[in-house]
Amino acid sequence: MARKTIFITGGASGIGRAVAERFARGGWFVGIADIDEAGMAQTAALLPSGQSSCHKLDVRDRAAWNAALADCANAAGTGIHAVFNNAGIPLGGAIIDLTPDEIERTLDINLKGVIFGAQAAYPWLKASAPDGVLLNTASAAGIYGTPGASVYSATKFGVRALTESLDGEWAADGIRVRSLMPGFIDTPLLDHATNRASNEDIRTRVRGAGLEITPVSEVAEAAWAAVHGDRLHTLVGKTARRLAFASRWMPGVLRKQMRSAKRSMGK
Repeated sequence: MARKTIFITGGASGIGRAVAERFARGGWFVGIADIDEAGMAQTAALLPSGQSSCHKLDVRDRAAWNAALADCANAAGTGIHAVFNNAGIPLGGAIIDLTPDEIERTLDINLKGVIFGAQAAYPWLKASAPDGVLLNTASAAGIYGTPGASVYSATKFGVRALTESLDGEWAADGIRVRSLMPGFIDTPLLDHATNRASNEDIRTRVRGAGLEITPVSEVAEAAWAAVHGDRLHTLVGKTARRLAFASRWMPGVLRKQMRSAKRSMGK
């Protein structure tokens, strides 16, 4: 069987690194993309020799996407069979407290970057059909809008919508489109402040709310299953599963819970 190739954005750490390790164990060639060159090198060092390549990529740069994908295919010596649109940044806090720069950067990376990635990936995935897969990182925040994370939630609802739209749009081309919808995952992103004006990191807020933090290895296994399976959206972690259940079967109760959560933040 010919070796397959996956191209992963946000591959320098966290979910991207864990997924890179999982696919390398499965025998895939892994293209690691990020703006963090040192982090990419660390990820590559965890993979078997000759089974990866590194590509500096700002997902907001549409032309850079084309160059990075072509370089990855050249390094792999194959086509590209999966693109993992994973790069993203957190942003929390009351919407009235966020700066225009914070809002624009989050929209550009979390949503525009994913759209650009889908555009750039299309010819490669079509050439690999029926094995071509676009996998997008959405979020539990894309299931129901989260108080204190309005802009982040908006981007992840957008990623969810893009996934569903392209699932229909690309079906005739033999390209499968999937998303991961994780809750809070144990990655370095949790150690970031919610926004520039905050001194509290996300991990502290999650623990204070009594929510669970899911091991990143679970996301990696979910990504493997999503690429090889037929589920449109893959929920990862208890928070995501609870939100999905409540939004479908108990929307009124969920709405009250979200309003209570907003009041408990004192905002």
